[in-house]
Amino acid sequence: MCRNIKTLYNFDPPASDEEIQAAALQFVRKLSGFNTPSKANEEVFHLAIEEVAEAARKLLGSLVTNAEPRNREVEIERARIRNAKRFGNGSE
Repeated sequence: MCRNIKTLYNFDPPASDEEIQAAALQFVRKLSGFNTPSKANEEVFHLAIEEVAEAARKLLGSLVTNAEPRNREVEIERARIRNAKRFGNGSE
């Protein structure tokens, strides 16, 4: 799994188009091995991003859950705490 791709489902407010596009970009970069494609691959690279983003939109719009929506601020704080435990807090 790409570490930079964040969970986008079941948040209030729902994931924005920008968040979906960013996740699609990271996914295509991981699959292709390119951070930036060559001119020869640029068109198919960007097409893949659009297709992945569209599939993600369909998926996010079709999933169902009985769970309460997650709070973005709470999730950000949890990630900060996990990162501090994993990498240290930088005050050493």
